[in-house]
Amino acid sequence: MAARYVMGVDVGTTSTKAVLYETDGSAYESAYAHYPLIKENLEMAEQDLDEIFSAVLKTIKAVIQKAELGPTDIAGIGFSSAMHSLILMDAEGTPLTRSITWADNRSKKYASMLKHSGMGQRFYEKTGTPLHPMSPISKILWLKAEKPEVFQAARWFIGIKEYILWRLFGEFVVDYSVASATGLFNIREFRWDEEILEFCGITSQMLPLPVNPGKQLSGLSEEVAELLGLAADTPFIVGGNDGCLANLGMGAIRAGTATITIGTSGAVRMTSEKPYVSPEGRTFSYILDESHYVNGGAVNNGGNIFDWAIKQFLPANVADEDLYDKAMEMIANVAPGADGLVFHPYLNGERAPLWNADARGNFSGINMLHTKEHFLRSVLEGICLNLKDVLATVISMNGEPTKIMASGGFSRSLAWRQILTDIIGMPIEFPETFESSCTGAALITLKSLGLVESVDDAEKLMGASIEHQPNEDSKSVYAAMFPRYQEMSRLLQEFYTEQ
Repeated sequence: MAARYVMGVDVGTTSTKAVLYETDGSAYESAYAHYPLIKENLEMAEQDLDEIFSAVLKTIKAVIQKAELGPTDIAGIGFSSAMHSLILMDAEGTPLTRSITWADNRSKKYASMLKHSGMGQRFYEKTGTPLHPMSPISKILWLKAEKPEVFQAARWFIGIKEYILWRLFGEFVVDYSVASATGLFNIREFRWDEEILEFCGITSQMLPLPVNPGKQLSGLSEEVAELLGLAADTPFIVGGNDGCLANLGMGAIRAGTATITIGTSGAVRMTSEKPYVSPEGRTFSYILDESHYVNGGAVNNGGNIFDWAIKQFLPANVADEDLYDKAMEMIANVAPGADGLVFHPYLNGERAPLWNADARGNFSGINMLHTKEHFLRSVLEGICLNLKDVLATVISMNGEPTKIMASGGFSRSLAWRQILTDIIGMPIEFPETFESSCTGAALITLKSLGLVESVDDAEKLMGASIEHQPNEDSKSVYAAMFPRYQEMSRLLQEFYTEQ
């Protein structure tokens, strides 16, 4: 009997997710593995390579066991991963660094220097990658200047997905989608940009081979195949980056649909047939495949900020498994607008809409009547108001959306979904399958295997979604609140020093 399933695996900042799908696109089974983000100081954000690789194997194996599948039941496995990671390896394949993630700010001085140089805007327009410490180009410049012994010893400059595929198949390849978020890749010519590489002091031979997202790899070792419960010749599809695949996974493949995702971080995106870059370098444009680009803005501060707030404002005697439900219960007792308490969520610096690695969070409008409940609600509202700010910039580049969709771990919360809808002020659709990056990876897999003709079929495969309508009273409160939020955000910039 022909294999009935495909799998999408998303390697994220703090967890790896694997979701099993039937070949009609419907989700069937899932598994998760969590790991810490290594922060030995405020600016550092790294991942342990062995932990990430183990998490990938663990989640694939767990899904196969939970679904009670045989070695030939999986038609193919597609990959998604977080963008902007950087790993240096020597000629023998020994890692010289951990995975330096998008959240690492140690290269901010070099990102700022490039941003304000004569070359900065030209590089941005070639690559679609805003100049910020998130991107590998900034990290390479930092390592070259401040860790020359590591830089000189490096033979390979790769990201986390490329590392995993190398461990599995011994090949250094990178899909166009992940490559387009490095700041090194020409998004119109689909190649590493020689001018930028020369500026960084590296060559294209030190980078993975760029390939189509549908590129198949096979030939698992006997040991790994047995561990996972797979046939050794099971096709693994290289896939794309998590942001572009999230759009695909929500069925937002056509122009006019805006998407919002909130996981550890967050983003607003719109898909188009050509790249759009902004004169101020405030939006990204990344490749989904040869005929689709995803344009938008990503934020550093999403679900990670609410996790921080829960730890600060909930009583110490609440069990860990009850923290989230208790927080939502407390928020429900506070009126929209948190009685004038406003929160700017820039605890980790910020990408869009500020592109300032030195930005910091703040509460304003505090009075004696504000309680823990108010602070919790204002944090959720601040995260959503920040995404509305990004949406305004994305709309200015891509036009008014005809539909808005949202996904990510936050969408499991009815209260959070409604707050986002009220703040955006438009109906929002929430796909029932909230792991949209995994779904996108599965769709790329189906296309690679010839089981669908085009990624344009994504909408047909999405299945049901839940639509939220804005509450008119709450919408009015937030509509009046947003200009003040936005103006304060800009005024406070003079107190943040970008170096």
